[in-house]
Amino acid sequence: MKLRALDISEVNSYIKRILSNDPILYNLRAKGEISNFKVHSSGNVYLSLKDKKSKLNCIIFRSNYDENLKLDNGVKIIASGHISVYERDGSYQFYINQVEVEGIGNLYIEFNKLKQKLKKEGLFDSIYKKSIPKMPRAIGVVTSPTGAVIRDIINVVKRRYPKVDIKLYPVNVQGDKSAEDICNGIEFFNNMENIDTIIVGRGGGSLEELWSFNEEIVAREIFKSKIPIISAVGHETDFTICDFVSDMRAPTPSAAAEIATPDLSDIYFKLSNIKNRMNRSLNNTVILDNEKLNNTFDKINNYMKSYIIRDKNILIDQIYDKINSRLEQNLESTKEKLSKKGAILHNLSPLATLSRGYSIVEKEGEVINSIKDVNLKEDINVTLKDGVLECNIYKINNKEV
Repeated sequence: MKLRALDISEVNSYIKRILSNDPILYNLRAKGEISNFKVHSSGNVYLSLKDKKSKLNCIIFRSNYDENLKLDNGVKIIASGHISVYERDGSYQFYINQVEVEGIGNLYIEFNKLKQKLKKEGLFDSIYKKSIPKMPRAIGVVTSPTGAVIRDIINVVKRRYPKVDIKLYPVNVQGDKSAEDICNGIEFFNNMENIDTIIVGRGGGSLEELWSFNEEIVAREIFKSKIPIISAVGHETDFTICDFVSDMRAPTPSAAAEIATPDLSDIYFKLSNIKNRMNRSLNNTVILDNEKLNNTFDKINNYMKSYIIRDKNILIDQIYDKINSRLEQNLESTKEKLSKKGAILHNLSPLATLSRGYSIVEKEGEVINSIKDVNLKEDINVTLKDGVLECNIYKINNKEV
């Protein structure tokens, strides 16, 4: 018995039902390289997946397309979906509902999604960035107590600006509840007094190892902080959500310590320049005042010579007395200003420190602050308030101070 002839639409519909009932083709995962990539004005995406031997036409409907993945020709992906027939054209294609960029994985997708979300909310906007204090009293550090991060920060801070206090809030920087630990550390320092800057950091690692610093709760805790936060997470090439929401990103923990503190030697240099400029300004003021006085006396003498009449001499004397009184007042005022400025300069000067019994030890022009920097029988110079001692080391006592 002959089967009746089917209409073309019936044939395509029958093939579609067969494909829909196939357990593999209806729950398909396939990998390949994208070609013929096109985003239609409707929002649907048309592309082909290919390997070395074959090609498969695909479509991603607008509701399933994630722009954060930055798909384009040449990108290798793993796609999930089903094979079906477009009945009008009699062509089959891969209907993709989920895409994973090969070699990146789900964590990177989550990273980009959260990054875009927080960016749209304004958490990365520069208007919310707080300035880092130039001369902090205390710095709070949220990191592991055993890692190299805290050691690097301490070494740099003590070298640049030893006056500052470093307070550590120890946390786990990866693993379960590490994100909560980091949030607790930031909140703890915000509830303390005299904390001027917070450094949040850890060493380098993979995306998974750094994931605690990509958690949304950490980002929102950083944004909520009233104290400026420097992010020092990973190496220079590592980026986390913490970097984008913090007030400043440092490429390394050592760089974070440099950002958070001034260099004491630079401060002394600037103070010295200020002192010199003030001295020059005061000297110039005195010189100008002397010139004005001389010009005034010259005018008075000329005026007196022009009038020999006795009655005018009394008026001239009165004028002279007034001028002299005002000049004395100006001189007294200038002396007071000089005295106040001199006192300020004296308090800022390193010589004031020397006058209290301290000294500066140098070897070959370099300042010595540790017994590790000198050896027996080496020559050193000791600067006191009234001169310099040229000394030779004959004994070194090694003890903690």
